[in-house]
Amino acid sequence: MPTIGRLRRRPDFLAAAQGRRFHTERMSAQGRLRAPDETRDGASAEGLFLGFTITKRVGHATERNRIRRRLRSAVAAVAADAPSIGADVVVIARRPALDAPFESLVEDLRRALHSVTRPAAPRSGDAARAPSSKPPSSQSRRGGSRSGRGAAAGGTPPFPSTSKAPDGSTDG
Repeated sequence: MPTIGRLRRRPDFLAAAQGRRFHTERMSAQGRLRAPDETRDGASAEGLFLGFTITKRVGHATERNRIRRRLRSAVAAVAADAPSIGADVVVIARRPALDAPFESLVEDLRRALHSVTRPAAPRSGDAARAPSSKPPSSQSRRGGSRSGRGAAAGGTPPFPSTSKAPDGSTDG
């Protein structure tokens, strides 16, 4: 049975937030795969490290602590199935985790661990980096305005009124 360590330092939580994400009604999970040579507190960091975030928005201290205890129990139930890959995972609890059936918490956590610790799919050479042959959508040509106003409503027109050749000269 692989052991699951605890994330304790803020930089580890922030690093996990940059990785993959998994969402359910009861929780969100964020995770990243660690480099094989990475250390934690002077020792090599091997295996899975898990941290919990339960904000005050979820409820009072007693409710947050109850959610934390339920999630720790769910981690103990999932530990045998946990991936044995070096990764950091942060579980962000939501209010429905307080009253959810324990089996659904366990299943959500199992799916979350496998999802955020899955190795990246290998890229197929240049096909992954080749630009798309699709024309850009009209949404991207309009700029950052979401007001829905075009040139007729007093906004800036989506394209300049004069067209320029590649050398900078105008057509008209």
